[in-house]
Amino acid sequence: MASSSSSVALSFLYRNPIKASLLTPKFFTLFSKPTFPFISTSFYSAIPRLGYINFKKINPLHCSNIPIASTNNTQYEFSDGSSEVELRLELGQGDITPKDIYVDANDSSLAIRVQQSGIIRTLMETSTLYEKIKPAETIWYIDEDQLVISLKKQNSELKWPDIVESWESLSAGITQLLTGTSIYLVGESTEINQRIARELAVGLGYTPLSTKELLEGYAKQSMESWVNEEGPDAVAEAESAILESLSSHARAVIATSGGKEGAAGRVNKWRHIFAGFTVWLSLSEATDEESAKEEAKRNMQDSGRGYSNAEVVVKLGGWDPNYSKAVAQAVLSALKRLILAEKDLPGKKSLYIRLGCRGDWPDIKPPGWDPSSSPDVSSPSSL
Repeated sequence: MASSSSSVALSFLYRNPIKASLLTPKFFTLFSKPTFPFISTSFYSAIPRLGYINFKKINPLHCSNIPIASTNNTQYEFSDGSSEVELRLELGQGDITPKDIYVDANDSSLAIRVQQSGIIRTLMETSTLYEKIKPAETIWYIDEDQLVISLKKQNSELKWPDIVESWESLSAGITQLLTGTSIYLVGESTEINQRIARELAVGLGYTPLSTKELLEGYAKQSMESWVNEEGPDAVAEAESAILESLSSHARAVIATSGGKEGAAGRVNKWRHIFAGFTVWLSLSEATDEESAKEEAKRNMQDSGRGYSNAEVVVKLGGWDPNYSKAVAQAVLSALKRLILAEKDLPGKKSLYIRLGCRGDWPDIKPPGWDPSSSPDVSSPSSL
């Protein structure tokens, strides 16, 4: 049926997804406790930035030997209709019929192409939709010079800021999930924790806080000289007191200290860190993504390391401060998946704070519970 102002062609999704080989991202991988789900990103060793993955092949059933052209500047309109999202893309000039349109979707990916003048153009392609859809319920139609695609959400309660998962959509959309809960960044590098905390705070409209800066302001000396004078244990105790005072703060991104003097590296100093969502930023020794995944599993199962208490670990295959925003985006992506997997987490964090951060996370005990008289106090997560 030809597209015109007086007729609308309706078509259901053709379930024959495109097959293509993807480059393996090597910059970092992400996992969350306790099941360590693999979260694919679009980071590359040569081009460490987020972006769409452009497939170079079309299903032979569709294209045969037709030339292919990829475009990244297609104009589109996006709207969220509660149970579904709608995408409108400009088709451009020329007579285009439904048989010229190819729409392929999976749970979290979408590829849209149009055949015109003997060439197949890619209108949009992404492997990172903002959240999962029900591909079998996807419908599309041509409305004058626009292609209209309706995607059914798997989670109808989640508001989508945009069609793709990006820094802008994550920083705008995740606040509905965080509900004001603070974020704690832990890990071996104080510098990385501080830089990512600042990026997250700017994007979320939160307050950036650094325990190192707070400690140095209190002591009127550098952390290094303090450690040399009194030892790392004394500094860790002081940072633990700072963390106690920060545990009641909402809408803050808190960068903790790394190194031997860092409280977060000690199993028995997590009582007040549990007040917020916890992310471990960890430099990886792995040479490929599968090895990084296994490394993350081993790290998270090591109960002798304080960082293993974190709810999310982000593995970095290297570090360059120029890509702080990219790492911050990965942190938000991981936190979004963590909360969607356990939607009562923000409420549990709030209850934990109201009861005084007694160290009983994640199995919160009734009011009046005394950690000093409980056998659970020997558990690392209860200290």
